[in-house]
Amino acid sequence: MDVALKLLFSCVVVVFVVFVNDGPAVCGGEAMEPLEMVVDGAENQCPSFSGSGNGGAYPGDTEDDAWPMVQKKGNQFVVNDHPFYVNGFNTYWLMVFAADESTRGKVSEVFQQASAVGLTVCRTWAFNDGQWRALQKSPSVYDEVVFKALDFVVSEAKKYKIRLILSLINNWEAYGGKAQYVKWGKAAGLNLTSDDQFFSHPTLKSYYKAHVKTVLNRVNTFTNITYKDDPTIFAWELMNEPRCTLDPSGDTLQAWIEEMAVFVKSIDPKHLVEIGMEGFYGLSTPNRVQYNPNTYAQQVGTDFIRNHLVLGIDFASVHIYADSWISPSITDAHLTFTKSWMEAHVEDAEMYLGMPVLFSEFGVSANDPGYNSSFRDTLISLVYKTLLNSTKKGGAGAGSLLWQLFPEGTDYMDDGYAVVLSKSPSTSNIMSLHSTRLAIFNSVCSWHCRWGCKKKDNILDAFLYHDDL
Repeated sequence: MDVALKLLFSCVVVVFVVFVNDGPAVCGGEAMEPLEMVVDGAENQCPSFSGSGNGGAYPGDTEDDAWPMVQKKGNQFVVNDHPFYVNGFNTYWLMVFAADESTRGKVSEVFQQASAVGLTVCRTWAFNDGQWRALQKSPSVYDEVVFKALDFVVSEAKKYKIRLILSLINNWEAYGGKAQYVKWGKAAGLNLTSDDQFFSHPTLKSYYKAHVKTVLNRVNTFTNITYKDDPTIFAWELMNEPRCTLDPSGDTLQAWIEEMAVFVKSIDPKHLVEIGMEGFYGLSTPNRVQYNPNTYAQQVGTDFIRNHLVLGIDFASVHIYADSWISPSITDAHLTFTKSWMEAHVEDAEMYLGMPVLFSEFGVSANDPGYNSSFRDTLISLVYKTLLNSTKKGGAGAGSLLWQLFPEGTDYMDDGYAVVLSKSPSTSNIMSLHSTRLAIFNSVCSWHCRWGCKKKDNILDAFLYHDDL
């Protein structure tokens, strides 16, 4: 660690300079002159940069302060007028585990371990439809024990300063999803022939709206805070990986997104809303389909840019699964695809959408032929470095969520993608380092950029890219 870095972490006077490629720096989506910030003070006045899970705890916050809601300004998420670039994770089964006293401790355990490496956002399911330990047993009929389990997940996330993206239904049959809604419709006498009629049939849409209304208006039995008022919740996700192969034109899914985004906002205008998409390009952007992983991606009824140009959608979501989309066997082509896929969507977010883009699922399966943990570390590092290229410019690459983080003793839930930090020290170190870098950037850059301008060496680049912070 060089002298400048040591000075930062001992909290002596340090000069931070944001200056990119000998041109204007970008902060809060606005170009500006090179700037410097002097952080001057004793140790207790300095932000914590690593392993704190600060989740948006910025300079000037105290434990007694109300936890502020995450907002969006231009291409960035912001908290307290500071950028909020995200390093996070997925653990989808938290509600189900919290519903059983024998497994509830695993919820606390995964939050504690995530916080220890500085992760600030978790994406998880706020649905389980008609299945084992169902939240919604039938349309608008809920299991209060399971709902209290979701209450616990939200309250426990707040305890560890981790914000939640709550997904409201699944495209897939796991945990019920749109197929279960169709089953309920058939049981009610509806003539339904495809699961994709979920997106168009008025009765099925009314079932979904009722679920949304119930969840958003839920009063947490642990905190007494209504979900729609709780800053612990980062965003609502309309659906996990929506696809409508019944209508490859994309019109059916587009209409559903337009209707549901406005509906969610009508109940809860405070929180951010995203779709939950994988990021495939569709018919409206033939110049972008070259970035799709395969030709089938154009046939599933999704259209990345068109879908996100919808009133009520605040940020874009993208998933990254080269091993599912390109080839199950590990090759360098996975890395090449991942980089180009990410860069294309960051460019879209900046040029066409004017919003942040969150890579809300990415990972590689241990079941893939040729897999080893070194390749996983390489992939994770590539995702992080690609995002840092955007971050240092105040760009739209807003963060990533690893699929997925597990505590020890939950191997029977592993789909091949599970990362157990206590068993993966190299991966843990990579994640912690990235959290540190983002915490530095989040803490030293203000939306208002009120600092004096001077052209100096690019010290911030050294902080963001130094391999041994």
